Amino acid sequence: MAIKFNRRGGFSTLNKPYRSGLEDRLAQQLENAGVPKVYEKYSIAYEIPATKHHYTPDFILPNGIIIEAKGIFEAADRKKHLLIRQQYPNLDIRFVFSNAKTRIGTGAKTTVAEWCERHGFQYASREIPSRWFKETMKDTNGLVLRGKGERIVTL
Repeated sequence: MAIKFNRRGGFSTLNKPYRSGLEDRLAQQLENAGVPKVYEKYSIAYEIPATKHHYTPDFILPNGIIIEAKGIFEAADRKKHLLIRQQYPNLDIRFVFSNAKTRIGTGAKTTVAEWCERHGFQYASREIPSRWFKETMKDTNGLVLRGKGERIVTL
């Protein structure tokens, strides 16, 4: 039995060993021609090439703290920031949410604040805490001026 995906109706189970009508017809053609049917017996490994992306921080404080303002914190944004943290652990990226008690998604139990705590990001609600302005200079290695390709040495 095969499972077939229909864009309008989701997944369904077929009583045939093939996942589409075309595959079914081709199998019949092979059988009629006396050619052995070898259906989905082999696989080919491949890699999806890495793609380069750029993140443009909303604000950078004079001490190098990166501020990201967020109203909605979608899954793609969360994934992006985890990848950035993994690739640039030296950068101090912090979030300011319009409401840190907002859930990360419809029906989710986790709030954006809890997500930040779980992943080691500092955060605030509605405004940048004044204590962040007074912190010592942070490592900005990895930041480049947009369109220039120049690393920011001092802010």
